[in-house]
Amino acid sequence: MKFPYEWQIGWRYTRAGKRSAGNGFISFIAVISMAGIALGVAALIIVLSVMNGFQKDVRDRMLSVLAHIEIYSPTGSMPDWQKTATEALRNPEVMAAAPYVNAQALLTRGETVSGVALRGVDPAAESKVEDIAKEMTAGQLADLKPGGFGIVLGEALAASLDVTQGDKVTLVAPEGSMTPAGLLPRLKQFTVVGIFSSGHYEYDSGLALIDIQDAQALFRLPAPSGVRLKLHDMDRAPRVAYDLSKTLSGDLYVRDWTRQNATWFSAVQIEKRMMFIILTLIIAVAAFNLVSSLVMTVTDKQPDIAILRTLGAGRGSIMKIFFIQGVTIGFIGTALGVGFGSLIAYYIPVIVPFFEHLFNVQFLPPSVYYISELPSQLEPSDVLRIGLIAFGMSALATLYPSWRASRVKPAEALRYE
Repeated sequence: MKFPYEWQIGWRYTRAGKRSAGNGFISFIAVISMAGIALGVAALIIVLSVMNGFQKDVRDRMLSVLAHIEIYSPTGSMPDWQKTATEALRNPEVMAAAPYVNAQALLTRGETVSGVALRGVDPAAESKVEDIAKEMTAGQLADLKPGGFGIVLGEALAASLDVTQGDKVTLVAPEGSMTPAGLLPRLKQFTVVGIFSSGHYEYDSGLALIDIQDAQALFRLPAPSGVRLKLHDMDRAPRVAYDLSKTLSGDLYVRDWTRQNATWFSAVQIEKRMMFIILTLIIAVAAFNLVSSLVMTVTDKQPDIAILRTLGAGRGSIMKIFFIQGVTIGFIGTALGVGFGSLIAYYIPVIVPFFEHLFNVQFLPPSVYYISELPSQLEPSDVLRIGLIAFGMSALATLYPSWRASRVKPAEALRYE
C-alpha cells in the first residue's frame, strides 16, 4: 500500500538518523520528548485513578454507615414518622425506610472516656437502609433488643475502650436529671453485643448503635428523630431529596448524603482539578521539548527541504512532512503513556501491598487517613480525555516548526552545499 510521499518522508525523519552525529543528537532529543510525553500521560492517569479510587472507596465506606437520605424534624422528634416513611416510599427511587434517633453521649470504661455519636436504630429496618449489618466482626446487629440495653461499637472505638463482645460500658447522657443534690448526669450501663468495622476510621472510632426504644427511653424522646432512606441509585440522592422536600407533608428537613459530607467531597474535587492542571504541565513541558527537537530537525534538513522544493514540492507539502513527524512522536508517546499508565493504575492494589511488605512500611495509617489501603479506579473517560489532551498538545507543538520549514528558501539553503 503506497502512502503519499509526505507521510513516507515524515516517518523516515522520525527514525534515528545514522548519517551524522547531528542527526543522532536530534533523534535523541526526539526520543526524550516522546518519553516525556509518555511519562506525563502515565503519571496523570495513575494519579487520577488513585484519586478516583480514594473518593469511591471512602464514599462507599461512608455509605455503609450512612443513609442516602435523612428526613428529620426541627423539633428533634417525629411522632408521625410512619406517615413520612409511607410518603417517601411512594417515590419510585426509594427502596427502604427506617426510623432512627441521633444523639451525642460519652462512653466510659474504667478511666477511659470517649465521646461518641450515638444512633438508636431498629435492627430489622436498619439492615434495609445501610450495610452495617454486613460489616459486623463480632455479634450481629439483630442482637440489639428493646430493653436489653445492648450496644454495638466501632472496631477502633472498642479498641480504645479496651472492650470486647460481652463487656460492660457506661453511657453518660448529656441531659442530666434534677435531684435534691442538684443536676446529675444520667448514667446507664450497656453490654457490648457487637463490633463492626466499616473501614472508615472516623465512624469506626466514634459511632455506637443501640436499640431505638432504648435510645428514646434514655434521652426521653416521645418519638424517633427522623427517617433514613435508601435509594436505587445513590447518585440521584440530591434530586430525590429535592423532590421529597416538595411532596412530604409537615415541617421537615431533608438532607442527602452529599450534603452530610459536602466539605470533604468539595475538597477532593478541588484537589483532583489542581492535580490534573499541575500534571498536565508535565505534558506541556514535553511538548516544548518536541518543539525544540523539530526546530533542530528543520535546521538540519534544510538542504533536503530545498531539494524537495526544487523538485516541485509546495510549502504545504513541506509543512505536512514535519507535522507528520511531530504528530507521530506525539502519538507514540501518548500511546505508550496510556498503556503504561493504565497498566500501573489497574494493578496498584497489587503493587502497593508488595512494596509495603518488601520495605515493611504502611503508606496509609488508618489513624491518620480515612482508609488503610491505596485504592485505584481506572476511568475510561479520564484516559480518553488525557490522551486527547496530550495528543492535541503534541499536534499544536508541531505547528511552528512545520511553518518554519515551509518558509525555507531553496537558494539560501543550498548556497553552501
